[in-house]
Amino acid sequence: MKFNKIENKSIGETLYFGTHESGLGIFVVPKKDFSKKYAIIGAKIGSIDNTFIPNGENDLITVPDGIAHFLEHKMFEMSDGSDAFAKFSKYGANANAFTSFTNTCYLFSCTDNFYESFEHLLNYVKSPYFTDANVEKEKGIIGQEIRMYDDDGEWRVMFNLLSALYKDFPVRIDIAGTIESISHIQPDVLYKCYNTFYDPSNMVLCVAGDVDEEKVLKITDKIMGDKITGSKAKSVYPSEQESVFKKKIEQKLSVSAPLFDIGFKDTDKMSGNDILKNEIAVKIILSSVASKSSDLYERLYNDGLINDEFSYDYMYEEEYACAIIGGESKEPETVYNEVIKYFKEKGRIDADEFDRAKKSIWGAYLRTFNDVEGICSSMVRNVLKGVNWFDFSSIFDSVTLSFVNEKYTKLFCDDEKQALSIVYPA
Repeated sequence: MKFNKIENKSIGETLYFGTHESGLGIFVVPKKDFSKKYAIIGAKIGSIDNTFIPNGENDLITVPDGIAHFLEHKMFEMSDGSDAFAKFSKYGANANAFTSFTNTCYLFSCTDNFYESFEHLLNYVKSPYFTDANVEKEKGIIGQEIRMYDDDGEWRVMFNLLSALYKDFPVRIDIAGTIESISHIQPDVLYKCYNTFYDPSNMVLCVAGDVDEEKVLKITDKIMGDKITGSKAKSVYPSEQESVFKKKIEQKLSVSAPLFDIGFKDTDKMSGNDILKNEIAVKIILSSVASKSSDLYERLYNDGLINDEFSYDYMYEEEYACAIIGGESKEPETVYNEVIKYFKEKGRIDADEFDRAKKSIWGAYLRTFNDVEGICSSMVRNVLKGVNWFDFSSIFDSVTLSFVNEKYTKLFCDDEKQALSIVYPA
């Protein structure tokens, strides 16, 4: 392959990109004179991908919940009995991996020995090794992790909220699955998941730092040249109702103060760059309404209803989307009522709030390019869901005040789209 080159003069950055013969998407952002180098390879498989047609087969299968996370854990165990992390340490690189609702990513950062570390990254991601013995051993390790998170108040308040928002969609299921679900995982089903979702056509690679794009390509050719590409994996998801499944879920755990999450279920259909457009709009709304400089925060804080743990978040993907406001409160239901009341009374974002929020978001985007990890993480996350992240500026410009206020009314003022999760002290 030959790289395509884009020079974004408005931000002073250059991107080399292309699709490798194997089907792997490659993105390189050169950062001359940066000491830190970063590489990440991501596969479009997350915890929601539990029903699909395996490559080479014709029939749908449903795999145990938590299998994407289990697969991520097993990828570090190599056929010679060594651990992939050990080799990264030998090169002086810091390596990690993670599984989200939608993606699984493997990454490393370093200052020296970049190309050796990069070759190792591609090698071990390309070479799975599953046996009955090492799979059984991993069940105990992940089982301990599941138990730990089952007792984590912040983790439970979030997943209880997702269980309230969604009746059938698998984002309501814990990323690691359950002890019961992982007990059914066997090597053959791990290989089916790997061969389907770790096909290069279902993966994206991003590198940033003081690196040579042609040398990156040469190593990719060496490692991935014999990898036969199939077709992009396609999961099948259950249909989901428009309204929330439950208005409220409560639980008691060992927490020092009640925790709450207020959720808003976005049911607009989005794909490609529209996902990022809607995400920006929701971020503008939340930063205007629920940031620590907002009138709502000041009112709730002065009334003793919240503390500085009050914050907001959002999830915008191809198949689901929602916004979340959460924190600690001795009176979480009162906070919920006040937040919903405030949204309805306010009714819209004004022009000054819109301009301030947009300037803040644009500044954060520009600062991303001062951090090789931020560049790669944002690139992979967006590309895997069909967004052209390097086209951020034009997507950003398309977010108008009228679009934001249309989203405000549809998402934050509809009683059927709101739910509350509370974790009380035991």
